[in-house]
Amino acid sequence: MNKIWKILSSTALAASLLAVPTMGSANPGPSPQPNETLPINGYINYEELGRKLEQIQQTSKGKVTVETAGYTNQGRGIYKASVGRGDKVVLIQSEIHGNEKTGTVALLNMLQKLGSSNSPEVNRILDELTIVAIPMLNVDGSELSRRANEMEWAEVVAAFPQLAEVSPAWNYYSFPGVWNYDQNPGFDVNRDFNPDLDYVPQAEDFPGTSSAYGWYITPEAQTVRDVYKELKAEFGNVDVFVDLHHQGFPYIEGTDDRVTMSISGKFVTNPNSPGGEKYAAYADNYDYDFSRQLNLALYDALQAKGESVFTNISLYDQNIDLPGTALGSFALNGSGTVLFEVSGQTQNFGQKKKGQLVKTVETGLMGIINGVADGSVNDLDPERYEDIPLSSRTPGF
Repeated sequence: MNKIWKILSSTALAASLLAVPTMGSANPGPSPQPNETLPINGYINYEELGRKLEQIQQTSKGKVTVETAGYTNQGRGIYKASVGRGDKVVLIQSEIHGNEKTGTVALLNMLQKLGSSNSPEVNRILDELTIVAIPMLNVDGSELSRRANEMEWAEVVAAFPQLAEVSPAWNYYSFPGVWNYDQNPGFDVNRDFNPDLDYVPQAEDFPGTSSAYGWYITPEAQTVRDVYKELKAEFGNVDVFVDLHHQGFPYIEGTDDRVTMSISGKFVTNPNSPGGEKYAAYADNYDYDFSRQLNLALYDALQAKGESVFTNISLYDQNIDLPGTALGSFALNGSGTVLFEVSGQTQNFGQKKKGQLVKTVETGLMGIINGVADGSVNDLDPERYEDIPLSSRTPGF
């Protein structure tokens, strides 16, 4: 067990995804029982995803197009769905961690709405934006309902012989436990990104650390990188990148209210601030103010729901520096970035909270999409981002 926690606690994001505290006082936020594991058959699996995307494409009469963007390590196709004809690009992905399924359902609902509606609001969105969704990126992990993909270090070495003599990457899971990584190892795909989109793995960069760049050694990360590069080549920039995740069970700072969702626009130290000198090569691209404005657009959309669980929104840890994440790498490439961290893991809620949590993600996504489409996001004061309450792991603090 010590080995498990040593690996999983090596980044704040990884640790938070496994924290399940005991029940606190009654509050309007998600409140599963400690260590509760519920059926997840209400969430969509890979086979159902393919059927649903095909249905959305057909009923949209060509407005939504679905392609296979790449393949997982086990050979499953990674779907990419696109809608819109505008010059501003929004790229959204879900399930980079295979046990974080709420975002996939929300993405499908969003695609269905945008593909089937002829309302003036939707037509305006489609005129202004090109929206590209990668639902269920880590399909192999999703089928196993676990965080990591399914891939052995030997397969990495086979693809990159220059790594034959190095220690496995630090994010390689091969330990025993509930997910049997010792028998069926894999990688945390969300630590395999590098702001150099043309980077080729080099032996001297292994095993690496959570505060260093990734390598694009997993086919799942390579697929996202390739989609990102293609969009940059076609449009000049990927304006917005959104990553849909789950987390543990924090509270709104200073209260006993459980967080429904945490958000963030900060994943690396600002290259234009003290401590960010190591990212100097990307300083001209980095736009922290725009990331903060995007987060405010989703925050305001949820606060407009009135006093409810939808307003239990907090800022995720603002002290992280994780350039090997997709969000960190793409922020350094000039994208406005947004993290969605729904509280709890999928199996902690089962059907009980599915509708509420999916609607939270949908509402936030549409807040961003509307704000970018009509330009109102640019009128938001980025300093207001700092007023969003932080998360706390202890109630009342």
